[in-house]
Amino acid sequence: MISTKGRYALRVMIDLAEHQESGNIPLKSIAERQDISKKYLEIIVKELVHAGLVTGVSGKGGGYSLCRKPEDYSVGEVLELMEGTLSSVACLADSTKKCPREAICPTLPMWREFDEIVRDFFYSKKLSDLMDRK
Repeated sequence: MISTKGRYALRVMIDLAEHQESGNIPLKSIAERQDISKKYLEIIVKELVHAGLVTGVSGKGGGYSLCRKPEDYSVGEVLELMEGTLSSVACLADSTKKCPREAICPTLPMWREFDEIVRDFFYSKKLSDLMDRK
């Protein structure tokens, strides 16, 4: 399940994309348009900045902006940043740990296929695909 953090991060990114011609966008403006707590958005935007998806400028004329064009961001990269793995089951969530039942698990191939479908879906969707869909 995608949490509010992941969904809100996408909304922030879409908002920045739709208002990019305005330059740096104050967080207060995003919070008002998206009807999301500014305090909660501060946490989300901090992670987006740290990951290099957006830039932040302090002071007069400050705010946030995208680092790349909207068509250069995939939904998958935003969701994985906020959610961690998009794996459906715990045994596939951590690729460094081998499941002791891997060789005999009849459902593992199904979960792998499902995860591949989900990953392909989210990584094929671009931020630009979600803009201006009113």
